Amino acid sequence: MTAAAAQGPHRARYRRILSFASREFLKIWWFELVLPRFGLSSVADRTRARRMQRFARRFHTLAIELGGLMIKVGQFMSSRLDVLPPEITAELEGLQDEVPAVPTPQIRALAEAELGMPLERVYTWFDDTPVAAASLGQVHRARLSALDAEDTGLDEVVVKVQRPGIDEIVAVDLAALRRVARWLTRVRIVADRVDAPALVEEFAVTSLEEIDYLHEARSAERFRENFADDPRVAAPEIVWERTTRRVLTLSDVTAIKINDTAALRAAGIDPSAVADAFAEVMFDQVFTHRFVHADPHPGNIFVTPVPSTGSGTPGGFRLTFIDFGMMAEVSDNLRQGLRTLLIAVTARDSRGLVRAAKEIGVLLPTADTGELERALTALFARFGGMGFAELSRVDPREFTDFAEEFGDMVRRLPLQLPEDMLLLIRAVSLTSGMCSSLDPAFNVWDAAEPYAARLLRDESGTLMQDMAEQAMANAATTWRLPKRIDDIITRVDDGNVSFDTSRLERRLDRLEGIARRIASGVLFAAMLIGGALLVGPLPPLGITLLWVSVLPLLGALFLGRRRPR
Repeated sequence: MTAAAAQGPHRARYRRILSFASREFLKIWWFELVLPRFGLSSVADRTRARRMQRFARRFHTLAIELGGLMIKVGQFMSSRLDVLPPEITAELEGLQDEVPAVPTPQIRALAEAELGMPLERVYTWFDDTPVAAASLGQVHRARLSALDAEDTGLDEVVVKVQRPGIDEIVAVDLAALRRVARWLTRVRIVADRVDAPALVEEFAVTSLEEIDYLHEARSAERFRENFADDPRVAAPEIVWERTTRRVLTLSDVTAIKINDTAALRAAGIDPSAVADAFAEVMFDQVFTHRFVHADPHPGNIFVTPVPSTGSGTPGGFRLTFIDFGMMAEVSDNLRQGLRTLLIAVTARDSRGLVRAAKEIGVLLPTADTGELERALTALFARFGGMGFAELSRVDPREFTDFAEEFGDMVRRLPLQLPEDMLLLIRAVSLTSGMCSSLDPAFNVWDAAEPYAARLLRDESGTLMQDMAEQAMANAATTWRLPKRIDDIITRVDDGNVSFDTSRLERRLDRLEGIARRIASGVLFAAMLIGGALLVGPLPPLGITLLWVSVLPLLGALFLGRRRPR
């Protein structure tokens, strides 16, 4: 959608977003570009953290007031530790996707238009009070009609309905964001580090998928199939006959929220066992199924008590996932990059780690990796020889100090995370935080270690093949090297080796001309100043010097300007 398309009923929203962005650009221009040119860089440096915090607070307020996609923008920004300073990400990480509920008559009207019949015919009961209301849609409980219940084997369901008009709001917001991204390409200090249009397009793809409930339904089905034989995991069933792009009907799987430790203990479930099982399931998604729930916050994970049986989950529970609007694919390219990364970490190879970052697509082509390689070398020198257990015993303050220094360096690089990598990091980060809240002694490194080892074992055959091919190539080069050296020596002896030095000669000629012009310019300035000083006490000599200074001036203007050969 172009800016012209934003001139409908939502044009005030479009203008407000652009007005906010233009004001913030003016501040960036003044502090980061103008003040340093007047030697006031210290003012910009001293106030930067406070200015970033104020910007984040103002955006937080704007997002809450506008709702729609702007709340998602804030959440997206809070996860971009690769391109945004911590003052912004920390301020926005608490931005919640909860807004006032849409009046039920509007929700009913949209659902009936989508389903093609009155809700009373679709559901025998529809709760007018929403279970949850978010910026893009809201959820209501309902009960299927007798006919649908017989066909599906389900009774109690939840119905997810889009907010009326959200398609137009998302289109307007994306139009504004694309225009802001074009502005950013003209700001050199931003453009050198961040591909803003690409970031916006990544965000647009995720957002448009999130408001397509058919896409979410297909993701839920795929997730269910991945864990069909795993008693630890469950997911809601989709009622396809009552699902459209804007309405999603699925089985009601509500149970104990995963972070409700009091309810877990009351049900006889050990929270630390839940933490272990949750981490295993999330890493299974990453390394086994390569299809990952990228938004595993407490509202999207339930713990369902089940009778303990010999074939059931130890501890008598299963993890039930909901909300599959945000999923991450572990592509072949990403998997290969992770493999290279793991090998580099194992070998403590900083250059290999940078190569892995390029394979994954983290580093932009303009990245100067020398500083990054030096920082990684320092990282390996300090922590590289430690196992996961030893790392867990390192003073957290040391990690914090190193992370701050390392983070500042990384943010100076032209670096940004691809969308699939970003979603993967988000999933692992939320998993680590959730497991730590369930079990304070939980260590995400211990949970990841066996999966990393398995990835290396699975890829060992390919790795050995790659190493064998490289060894053969090196052997072939070594075998041919003596003959090639002998050929070169023979040609030198026969006088058949020649070198084209014309380009070097042209460059030397240009340098010689530049040197002559500089000398002439210095001589002109000396004569001009000397003549001006002598005009008073010795008029004839002073005037002569002023006239003669014209000769070196002409030399400075024209010496060395030869036609290219």
